[in-house]
Amino acid sequence: MTRDSVRDCDGNPAIGPIRDPVTGFEIPEEWIERSGDPYTQDKIRSGKWVLLSDGRMLLRGYTTGTTTAAACKGAVLSLALEPGERLEIVDVMTPAGIRVSLTVEARAGISRAVKEGGDHQFDITNGIEVLAKARESERIELIAGEGIGSITAGGLCAPQGKPAISRSARRQIMRAIEEGLEMTGLKGVVVELTVLRGKEIAILTLNPKVGVAGGISILGSTGFVEPWNDHLATSRNEEIKGQKKVLVTTGRTGLKYSRILFPDHQAVLLGSHLDRLQFDEGQDSILCGLPALILRWAWPEVLEETGYRTVAEMVDREPEHSRINTAIEKARSRLPFTRIVLLHKDGRILRDSVP
Repeated sequence: MTRDSVRDCDGNPAIGPIRDPVTGFEIPEEWIERSGDPYTQDKIRSGKWVLLSDGRMLLRGYTTGTTTAAACKGAVLSLALEPGERLEIVDVMTPAGIRVSLTVEARAGISRAVKEGGDHQFDITNGIEVLAKARESERIELIAGEGIGSITAGGLCAPQGKPAISRSARRQIMRAIEEGLEMTGLKGVVVELTVLRGKEIAILTLNPKVGVAGGISILGSTGFVEPWNDHLATSRNEEIKGQKKVLVTTGRTGLKYSRILFPDHQAVLLGSHLDRLQFDEGQDSILCGLPALILRWAWPEVLEETGYRTVAEMVDREPEHSRINTAIEKARSRLPFTRIVLLHKDGRILRDSVP
């Protein structure tokens, strides 16, 4: 099959490779052919859909960061509405550079947005409600209220004592607020956030174990939640198979920096599902990413008797800790022919099993 046989929804031949705009993965032509959907290319380019190797498509969800950004923009825009008017849809820019539209309920400075989990079977925060209340001001201020956790350990998305809002999510939220101000002509605004049942839902997440207390985290390095089910696991392994040089990474930070560090390897985002990882014999393979998922997969007891609550905290305070080296050796025993590379959050290499 040739590239000209792959066509867009208007029946025109596709020009150049089709890439997933969120991950950068180049979609094999035969996957598109298997889909049988004339809108496949448009869906891929939207960032909302993930194409599987068998032609099926899964829907991405939105992160807590994207959901919060929509609630905040809705609250700001609603300040300019006539009494009794409502706003039902807002668009926000994601950190991946894709603009998306979300449903909100907004009027008189109060806006509610509900998080959409997409086709992720295990998204505990799916359906949570983010409430934003805006009031006109001379300045721009974001206040994290009830339901949003606070940081109690080092090495996490924000400094200790601060609200659990990551830098990328905060930038996205502030951009949404600024867009709302530009559209309304207002000089400034104070926006207070509340996550309904956030404290209750947080108990079901890893937050209490990793050092986030009192609520959920507002996160999102791309703005999207990757779908996950057994079909996607099979598809990810299809991406890995047949590649002479392949790199598997656990998250967005690893994906971004691995393409800079190892540009000749095909990068595949596998997430936390390392137990499903398979390499073909003779592949030039690398496992690359932030330390937490990789080390805990290799050695679940890595933190025992260290005094640290999280791997991130240990790496932040003692990057030369001997347990990191031991965990890498255990990872090598599980993947004896694979190079293991651990990264700092800024892309610097923390450990590399190949000197």
